[in-house]
Amino acid sequence: MNVLSDRIQNLSESATIKMAKLGRELSAKGVDVISLSFGEPDFHTPEHIKAAAKQAMDDNFTYYTPVSGYPELRKAIAAKLKNENGLDYDFSQIVVSTGAKQAIANALLCLVNPGEEVIIPTPYWVSYSEVVKLTEGTSVFIDSTVEQNFKITPQQLEAAITPKTRLFMFSSPCNPTGSVYSKEELAGLVEVFERYPEIYILSDEIYEHINFVEAHESIAQFESVKDRVIIINGFSKSYAMTGWRIGYSASSKETAAAFDKLQGQITSGTCSITQRAGIAAYEGGLESVLEMREAFRKRRGIVYDMLSKIPGIQTNLPDGAFYFFPNVTSFFGKSYNGKTINDADELSIFLLEEGHVATVGGDSFGDPKSIRISYAASEEKLIEAMNRIAAALAKLQ
Repeated sequence: MNVLSDRIQNLSESATIKMAKLGRELSAKGVDVISLSFGEPDFHTPEHIKAAAKQAMDDNFTYYTPVSGYPELRKAIAAKLKNENGLDYDFSQIVVSTGAKQAIANALLCLVNPGEEVIIPTPYWVSYSEVVKLTEGTSVFIDSTVEQNFKITPQQLEAAITPKTRLFMFSSPCNPTGSVYSKEELAGLVEVFERYPEIYILSDEIYEHINFVEAHESIAQFESVKDRVIIINGFSKSYAMTGWRIGYSASSKETAAAFDKLQGQITSGTCSITQRAGIAAYEGGLESVLEMREAFRKRRGIVYDMLSKIPGIQTNLPDGAFYFFPNVTSFFGKSYNGKTINDADELSIFLLEEGHVATVGGDSFGDPKSIRISYAASEEKLIEAMNRIAAALAKLQ
């Protein structure tokens, strides 16, 4: 007797969580594993943010919170969007959620009907297509390559649109590629969207401050489409607050009200202590954020120099986030100890078992030719990990 719903049986396990789990299992056996699989900064949350959380407990912020978040936090987010991004939002257009992942789920569950299509450029963050499954919608993928820095063109976008298209969703800076769309590139996409006023745009901007080329550009800056844009952001990457579980969306008042309605039936308001910490993060300035960004910039250089010297690896220099997404097809068909590598997922398993470095195969990101390598680790660990990867790959013949 099948006791589980079709919905959950059709859902795939997160590839990043799966690889992290395999790495921990190997570590539990006494193996020295270097994990480059998770998208988690290795920095501690800044002291002024932790102090605000402690103060919140002392001040008895221990009760239920409004579904969309404390007004003070939503106003701080609106001020951030105005001061840092030049975007005008009233606090009533902000919905605070238990992580950016919930904010994404809110948007898709409120906007996408069964049978409608969601356009997703590949490579994409592993959960995008899985949340589309929960809506009973259909993912339509637009392929990009390392040669084009993993960014799509307006022509590719228009070719993917059909009468069933409901939503376009992307991230910039991108997980897993680190690609960053310029203002001019976004303007090209906007020209297409202007011809299709029924299509919503979900813009995942969680990595906005980990940007090594220029100021962050949001597609919401274009007034012709702003009312259809749902900005997704949060505190986990920029402020090293992954475990605090706090994210948010900024959108039209109509969609924000829908997100509040949905969230009120699932989780209600985000943790009170976390929200007070979030206020301190946005009111405390960007000093700690910029320090972490410079550390990531240095790490990016180390990994790029070492990856580029490994025979068979094809990589670009990512403009943002903290990932590399190299093409590894040159290793497909090669073997070691009687085991043949057939795809990127098998190569990631090989690197874990033989090199004791956890990465993530690209299949779950929509690109089976590549693997994702996170450089959110110390310089010492990154150097050792790159040496291990090079040594393991050299064994494949």
